[in-house]
Amino acid sequence: MKKIQVLGAGCAKCRKLAEQAEIAAQELGLEYEIEKVTDIHQIMSFGVMMTPALVVDGQVKVSGKIPNIDALKDMLK
Repeated sequence: MKKIQVLGAGCAKCRKLAEQAEIAAQELGLEYEIEKVTDIHQIMSFGVMMTPALVVDGQVKVSGKIPNIDALKDMLK
């Protein structure tokens, strides 16, 4: 099972990234759990300085932008 974490304060961009990541995971037919991380200390523990950020299985895949669905699919594979 993939663990998908969206790091951010809950802004519109953070919510959009969470939605897009969920769509990408569903289209790939993945078993996944998605978590929204809003605690600034937890976000900083990943070394992320810009949000939103996407973390897959503990690895930061992107920060500071919202990739398109196809790019997200590549990150989730």
